[in-house]
Amino acid sequence: MYRYILFDLDGTLTDSREGIVRCVRATIAEYGDPQPEEETLLRFIGPPLQDSFARFCGYGPEKVEDAVERFRLHYEPAGQYENRAAPGMAELMGRLKERGYVLALASSKPENLCVSICARFGFTPYLSVLAGSPPNGDRAKADVIREVMRQLGLTEADASQVLMVGDRKFDVLGAAACGVDCAGVEFFGYAPEGELEEAGAVAVVSTPEELEDFILSH
Repeated sequence: MYRYILFDLDGTLTDSREGIVRCVRATIAEYGDPQPEEETLLRFIGPPLQDSFARFCGYGPEKVEDAVERFRLHYEPAGQYENRAAPGMAELMGRLKERGYVLALASSKPENLCVSICARFGFTPYLSVLAGSPPNGDRAKADVIREVMRQLGLTEADASQVLMVGDRKFDVLGAAACGVDCAGVEFFGYAPEGELEEAGAVAVVSTPEELEDFILSH
């Protein structure tokens, strides 16, 4: 039975499309490079930034590192606030906490941004741990999950009680690397069709109510 619920941030607790897409466009424009199609830009939501700049823009390691820094110069002062909370998720978190579940944030986003965004949207009071990436680079999702478990005092023996909740295959695969189940959410449709199922999500839900039903029944 699950007792610890770990939430992704972008695409799960918030719809961060506006800020991320604008800042990616601004970063690419600074190089004078061709802008990707909108569908490609949406794929920047969720994965580590360095992976996306390498995969979708063809940047090499040095340019990727520079692009991430340029992106953050756009994103930290303004872009992080160009998003909205997923409807119903704060309320769901409140109900789960009242029932005794331990909630945490597990995001590859820089931790300082995770802290400010969760505070802005009212998630912080429900979270026992907020874990993200260090300022100098994005952590892999598995490493973030391990850090959350460390802070919660959990070991591999407790993995069956932990559920990751996220919107992309990176959440599912990162959880699997830690021996943890992952429920996929399709609140905003950023994952390609079938991605979550193919990655091995134990459930794929479309609403907070469906997510709550799954958690309470497992």
